[in-house]
Amino acid sequence: MTDAADAPDDQDVLLRLLTTTRAVLFDFDGPVCDLFRGVPTDGVAEQVREAARPYWGWRDPGDQGRLDPDVESCQDSHDILRRLRDMYEQPATKKLSPEPLELAETIVTEQETEALRTAVRTPHIVTLVDLLHELDMPMVIVSNNAEGPIRRYLEQPDFRGKFEDVFGRDPSDARRMKPDPHCVNRALGHLGIPASSCILIGDQIADLKAAREVGTWFVGYTRKEKRAREMKEGGADAVVSTHLSIIAAAEKLRPVW
Repeated sequence: MTDAADAPDDQDVLLRLLTTTRAVLFDFDGPVCDLFRGVPTDGVAEQVREAARPYWGWRDPGDQGRLDPDVESCQDSHDILRRLRDMYEQPATKKLSPEPLELAETIVTEQETEALRTAVRTPHIVTLVDLLHELDMPMVIVSNNAEGPIRRYLEQPDFRGKFEDVFGRDPSDARRMKPDPHCVNRALGHLGIPASSCILIGDQIADLKAAREVGTWFVGYTRKEKRAREMKEGGADAVVSTHLSIIAAAEKLRPVW
């Protein structure tokens, strides 16, 4: 993985954004911690398929034991939740049982909970959170992960009491994960602050799309040059490869006594 060099003018942009920002929304996996440490989630996707096949894999006598092709081919634990929901919503002669959706959500949430044991903090995140907290800038989490594991992670002493709330995956409909702005809109409703006065820090193009749709500022966090370019081309207000860039800008907002 190649570090994406922070553009010199991004420091000026970050300072301007932070000067007018009243709250910061963090994506969880990436900007706060490396939850899965690059480990593929294809095994979890297969567990989801195995749980769903007994319920939905026998609806067509000519295709016994198989789910829809896009579900069978999916190798990502979050994407398969979306695809299962799409399959469930398709018109069918016989209404499908909702139980596979519930089982899938449980399986993926358990995976996310287990991943907490080996999750690695994003470098400098504690310094950034402490500084924003000192500046009385409310912080929330907006994530495609389940809320329970995130709340458990934030109970660590360095984070406890510093995030106002967590807005994660909607367990009733996985299609509301980012880039759908559902969790971001929930966070803004909780904060009671206009979207134009908030920054969303995220590491995925899906985060950028959600931010653009609701009208928050967006700071991309990535060390990948290709993704940094994509974020810039997609309308990111700034892109950084380290939280030190945001910290340096935020430091200038400290009162001078």
